[in-house]
Amino acid sequence: MIKWVAAIIGYSILRFPGAVLGFVIGRFFEFLTHNPIQIKTTSYAIRPETFQLNLLALSALIIKADGRVEKKELDFVRNFFISQYGKERSDSIFKTFNTEIKKETQHLNQLTRVFVQQTPYETRLQILHFLFGIANADGHVSDLEVQKLSEVASGMRLRLPDFESIKAMFVKNTDNAYKILEVAADASQDQIKNAYRKMVKKYHPDKLRGQDPAMIKGAEEKFREVQKAYETLMGLKK
Repeated sequence: MIKWVAAIIGYSILRFPGAVLGFVIGRFFEFLTHNPIQIKTTSYAIRPETFQLNLLALSALIIKADGRVEKKELDFVRNFFISQYGKERSDSIFKTFNTEIKKETQHLNQLTRVFVQQTPYETRLQILHFLFGIANADGHVSDLEVQKLSEVASGMRLRLPDFESIKAMFVKNTDNAYKILEVAADASQDQIKNAYRKMVKKYHPDKLRGQDPAMIKGAEEKFREVQKAYETLMGLKK
């Protein structure tokens, strides 16, 4: 019906050529009416089992990064999972984890690709924070561990400033507060306030509602570090 109305309107304006043009345009609109365009949206839906097992595989990579398997790092991972998922579920997961620890190699690109495809950027930030926690479980993050963590961050397509910000929460230097907030050492109070607002939006635990509870806990820890860095810098600028 639309095509015929359009043809009549076209004829009244441009005679026969207008009728043809109106008919074609009308037919196109009829097609859209009966065949609406489907807009594909990106959604993230990773299975909990897949998330947990891939997270453990990445954990194994970090634990072995410096050529040693430290008991404190193993205990950190185990205690973390027990606190989040309960002992029964954790025992089941760790059967696989023990296998991963004994493997000669793990496929870093394959592991990180799963997270890139199936989790949002905010969750990947929490994963990196968790992995830094493992490396720091023995009280020190070695250069080899930092290198491996950098490779993980790159594989998960995390921005370098975000990597440096999280790194600064574990590898202590005099300019850590600046790195955490991603500002220069000569930043003004207004610049620090603006940076803090951006970090709040990026790292607030509410951004991860409905996500894995282990990642929410990591977000809360990181958010406290952001607040501490902000208070430190604002104190220096007074």
